[in-house]
Amino acid sequence: MAGGKEIRNKIKSVQNTRKITKAMEMVAASKMRRAQERMRAGRPYAQKIARLAANLARANVTDYQHPFLAKVEDPKKIGLILVTTDKGLCGGLNTNLLRLAVNRLKQWEDSGVSEIQVTAIGSKGHGFLQRMGAKVVSHVTQLGDTPHLERLIGPVKVMIEAYQEGKVEAVYIGFNQFVNTMKQEPRLVQLLPLSGESMGTPDSSWDYVYEPDAQTAIDDVMLRLVEAIVYQSVAENMASEQSARMVAMKAASDNAGTVIKQLQLVYNKTRQAAITREISEIVSGAAAV
Repeated sequence: MAGGKEIRNKIKSVQNTRKITKAMEMVAASKMRRAQERMRAGRPYAQKIARLAANLARANVTDYQHPFLAKVEDPKKIGLILVTTDKGLCGGLNTNLLRLAVNRLKQWEDSGVSEIQVTAIGSKGHGFLQRMGAKVVSHVTQLGDTPHLERLIGPVKVMIEAYQEGKVEAVYIGFNQFVNTMKQEPRLVQLLPLSGESMGTPDSSWDYVYEPDAQTAIDDVMLRLVEAIVYQSVAENMASEQSARMVAMKAASDNAGTVIKQLQLVYNKTRQAAITREISEIVSGAAAV
């Protein structure tokens, strides 16, 4: 059995660890509220522009079809935008998403996909993709606690241009969707070509007056829609990150408290055994005299 001094050092070490995890839990709780507010604030814009794009796509006033709407049967060249966190200590958030992405990559390879290009958003996903030897064509890391569209546009534009040039025939985006504080769902959905899932169902058959012309207006709306989907995905992932980190740090603090109680029990038993042994030695010595 370990000595009393060694056990006291272990208790002190675990207590210091619990202070750190408790502080990280409080910080994550504060950031979580702000992240959820940003995430919820972005949803109405994304829904409105998706509805507008759906109406434009189904309008009969022009024969122009935007490249983002051109469907390709059985695509053999695929692009993936993977959104992960920059930091760890958030439970299985990144692990679940990366496992989903790896399974989908294997499915694509087994189905005969000849090329897969990846854009990584977040350090965890970027590092993982590099280790597995994936073709990372662009990346962005260290986004902080607030998503900024100007930092996302550059890496995402590389994938959009690859799609427009025919280097990839379909683009998917993977992220963690925020459900509630205790649940975050990893998702991998099709971004390009735009589908009914990303645009929704049009309200009705609308008639539009285009200014300056139909092609310019449709091009701008479709690009804004893609940017809105990517931004909202990053915002959802950041809200999921802070929620998962708060829950993970609370669990770590609770576990540290349990370990401290167990160590204190062991320390008390060790101390009691040492006192009993000393008393026995004194009694034995007195009896010998």
